[in-house]
Amino acid sequence: MNSEIAIHAPTKEKAEKGSKPFSELCLMDNYMFGIATRDIQTCKSIIEITLGIHIKEIRWKEGEKEQPGPAGKRGVRLDFIVIDDEGRFFDVEMQRKRVKDLPRRTRFYKARDDSPLLNQGEQGFEKLPESYIIFICDFDLFGLGKYRYTFRNRCDEAPELILQDGMCTVFLNTKGTNDMEVEPELIEFTKFVKDNTSQDVSSYTDERIREMYQKVQDLKKSEQWRTDIWHRNGGLRMKEMRPEVRAGKKAGKKAGKKAGKKAGKKARRG
Repeated sequence: MNSEIAIHAPTKEKAEKGSKPFSELCLMDNYMFGIATRDIQTCKSIIEITLGIHIKEIRWKEGEKEQPGPAGKRGVRLDFIVIDDEGRFFDVEMQRKRVKDLPRRTRFYKARDDSPLLNQGEQGFEKLPESYIIFICDFDLFGLGKYRYTFRNRCDEAPELILQDGMCTVFLNTKGTNDMEVEPELIEFTKFVKDNTSQDVSSYTDERIREMYQKVQDLKKSEQWRTDIWHRNGGLRMKEMRPEVRAGKKAGKKAGKKAGKKAGKKARRG
């Protein structure tokens, strides 16, 4: 019988309360998101559906990555970043926990994203690519019921005038209600990222989401990933263990306790 690993699935800020079995993880959970987005096609589909664009090919990708700051300054941890065949830069972050300073965090992430994109001694800034930062949120940060909030720098005096700095910030909201204003696949995607049930894949009509759903289900069945996650996160607890494993742990504790008492008595006599 396979053991079931119960995972504390924390956000990058603080650990979530409680734990859940590996089989109940969804794309919204940090561990599953990290594993699923090792697949380039999954990354491509997430970006395409979120932004409503087409990507021909991903030229470069990097998964979970720590970007250290200058000496003594704060760095960032990125979920995944990609560059497509047109040179566009995408930084995608999963955000389950509601935090008030998220808009200012995007400002910090943008600065860290841009800094490696120009070589030392570069004279101009025309080589900076079109850059997108996407936060997939399990809450409505702005309270307007939108599935997607897209921000570009505009002029206060002439709102139709866009700064053309190549930056775009998008907040996806799984609690959206403006169904008639967005693409059906975007609504499906916001439901899919929270789906941790055995729901039939046929409930999704977009082929990209169906493929992602099947990949997540396959990951849940993979003993390799269960074992890998347990070893990489030594503090994880096993919710269900084989009887012999439980017996071994119990016997080990008992033997250790007995040896400790014996050593203590010997030390007192000495």
